Amino acid sequence: QGANASAALMKEIGIDQLPANERYFGLHNFGNTCYCNSVLQALFFCPPFREKVLQYRSQKSGKNGWNGKKDSLLACLCDLFHNISSQKKKCGVLHPKKFIARLRKEYESFDNYAQHDAHELFNHLINSIHIVLLEEKKEDRDRRRMMEQQVASGAALKKERTQAKKSSDTTPVENSSSPVTPSGYSEDEVDDEATWIHEIFQGTYTTITRCLTCETVKNKDEDFLDLSVDIEQNTSISNCLRVFSNQQTLGGEHKYSCEVCRSKQEAQIEMRIKKLPTILALHLKRFKYCETLNKYTKLTYRVVFPFELRLLNTTEDADNPERLYDLMAVVVHCGSGPYRGHYVSIVKSHGMWLLFDDDNVEKLDPSGMEDFYGVTADKNSESGYILFYQSRE
Repeated sequence: QGANASAALMKEIGIDQLPANERYFGLHNFGNTCYCNSVLQALFFCPPFREKVLQYRSQKSGKNGWNGKKDSLLACLCDLFHNISSQKKKCGVLHPKKFIARLRKEYESFDNYAQHDAHELFNHLINSIHIVLLEEKKEDRDRRRMMEQQVASGAALKKERTQAKKSSDTTPVENSSSPVTPSGYSEDEVDDEATWIHEIFQGTYTTITRCLTCETVKNKDEDFLDLSVDIEQNTSISNCLRVFSNQQTLGGEHKYSCEVCRSKQEAQIEMRIKKLPTILALHLKRFKYCETLNKYTKLTYRVVFPFELRLLNTTEDADNPERLYDLMAVVVHCGSGPYRGHYVSIVKSHGMWLLFDDDNVEKLDPSGMEDFYGVTADKNSESGYILFYQSRE
């Protein structure tokens, strides 16, 4: 099936039209692993992410093998991305067996053959990568600190010997401190928690709260790696983001604890984006818990997502708030609920749109994108679930 699909794709695009340095490989499904395949394909076609993964691999793989945590999910991802990128053929199918095995080992919740939530997988993956990078950063820093201490103690010992040789009537050295001192944690510790996951995905939103009694305004910044937004019928992504930022009144049981009034007061609250990320990952909250049915049901609402997006809900001091975002990838859910159905991904590559459905890859006409907005009645509708937008600047 994969070989036939590969030949069909080459014929559809035209072998001469396929970009020289690009590879389009479907991923084999190991029994309900489409939730994983769809996220992997979406991330592979987000250039900043792929670049960092392959760059990390080239730094870690040397003559003596892998110089790092070789069994980590990140190492498995590096191998998979490298495997795709270094294929001689331009199209085909690969088996991400090692990655799936490691995922199931690292996260117990994925250690079965049931359908899982693609957004949950995305969060686990970027969190796992961040932890590995952070641990390696700490190890490097500790190693560097130890070396500095060794150099410093060596220099101090040498100085003692030199001074011991000098006669007692020699003028004492004014500055007796060792020429090299073991430094404390250097400037890189100031931003110690940041990794390239943050460089790519992290944005910041500001929660602005105004007490309606004393009129005191308080701003609180919070970082995010993706934004989860509520959806409604026949709406757009811009409107979802507007609703996300809409001013709300806190009253009744939800009154605001005002530090100035020293009591609970009614307040107005709104959220604005202060720092815009390089890759904006938007999660549409399509699964809602239904108490009467005692389960999650799918909101198949039609939500229009544009090819170009400008964020309108920014703070006044946001850096370049007018910047444009281009749609790079969409993880699509097909079916009626979070733990059933199927996931596919749509990606943009060299001006073309492609649909990745496990081991099948086919070209998609841009006009067909609206089929993935979601519909009103069809419970098995194909609906955009996670959107990846890349900043132009």
